[in-house]
Amino acid sequence: MRYEIEVDIDAAPEAVWEVLADVERWPEWTPSMTLLRRLEDGPFGLGSTVRVRQPRLPQAVYTITDYEPGQTFTWATRSPGVTTVGGHHVVPRGDGHATVRLTLDQTGVLAPLAGLFSARLARRYVTLEAEGLKQRCESLP
Repeated sequence: MRYEIEVDIDAAPEAVWEVLADVERWPEWTPSMTLLRRLEDGPFGLGSTVRVRQPRLPQAVYTITDYEPGQTFTWATRSPGVTTVGGHHVVPRGDGHATVRLTLDQTGVLAPLAGLFSARLARRYVTLEAEGLKQRCESLP
């Protein structure tokens, strides 16, 4: 399963990145997340781990597998037979604002079966995240 969404945000890319990379505050702007807790101190970046709770889904621990400050981070979690990878990309536009691309991929021997049960919910959650991020960033002073 793969899902991708892009949203134009009328805010500076740096401001969008600041909101996006502050993962513990996501529940303030998206109903798709109820808890995100960093599992170590220090800067957020490659190798960081985050405990994630979402409505109607089992708790998971995501590990940052790719990180470019101010631009992108990718995190992944594994469950038996399924690897879930989420991408978060901030792309500057020529007008000083940003486009954000969110991706969700599920692979593994059980991914097709998992997709039957969770694809609709996963697409809804990624869409809620994009919409919530846009609203949060565009309401910043």
